[in-house]
Amino acid sequence: MFEEKITDPEFDWFVAEVKKKLDLDLSGYKSHRVKRRTDILLRKYNVTSYKVYMDMVLSDAKKKDEFLDKLTINVTEFFRNPEKWEALRKVYIPLLLKRSPRKIKIWSAGCSSGEEPYSMAILLEELHTPPGCEVLATDIDQGVLTRARRGVYEERAFTSTSPEILKKYFQKNGDGRYEVVPALKKRIQFKSHNMLQQPFEKDLDMIVCRNVVIYFEMETKNQLYTRFVDALKPGGVLFVGSTERIFNYRQLGLKILEPFVYGKEE
Repeated sequence: MFEEKITDPEFDWFVAEVKKKLDLDLSGYKSHRVKRRTDILLRKYNVTSYKVYMDMVLSDAKKKDEFLDKLTINVTEFFRNPEKWEALRKVYIPLLLKRSPRKIKIWSAGCSSGEEPYSMAILLEELHTPPGCEVLATDIDQGVLTRARRGVYEERAFTSTSPEILKKYFQKNGDGRYEVVPALKKRIQFKSHNMLQQPFEKDLDMIVCRNVVIYFEMETKNQLYTRFVDALKPGGVLFVGSTERIFNYRQLGLKILEPFVYGKEE
């Protein structure tokens, strides 16, 4: 069997090489998920050795990007869980604007191919917020950041998007895909960032990190949530995914505003 040809010591070596050669620390990720997704790629190329596969990744840029994309899980859509985005539009962004009318900064952490930060930028536009209200969008995967900056999407990304919003903020290309209008792109700063290794910006009004920490071990999750809280202003908002309930929110200095939306205690 394929699995019997791969030893655990070799997998441990592979994880160490990924950190050394690709600058991606997988120690905080759930190891069985990392192994399962890596093994899928080994089977795809009919490889029975992590060492051989590592050589392939290091010598082929496309295979490197494929590996990083597979490990960082880039599946999203605009306004995923639309009722939560409606709460942001009606309640939480206006609340932040009352505290800081001219400038708020929202961080989309693990932004993937850009649907999440563009959704946030649309809310800022719809609320007629000043130009100083911006979105910082970061991801470790250079490939998805390139796609995010380009801002071109297939129709399936708009399952939860109203026809009015689609028409207002996207231009349909000749190939049937939709491109974000330039005014929306100006709201967002895309940057490469490894949230497990690099420092966070401070004094943020809101952090949106959805369907990202689910892939991390519990200790890593708690470290990230602690750092998120530290990065927020008092009264700031943390918006997480629908499978990422924070059980120790009180110890972290958070309160529940509604399911999956937390506020930093003031």
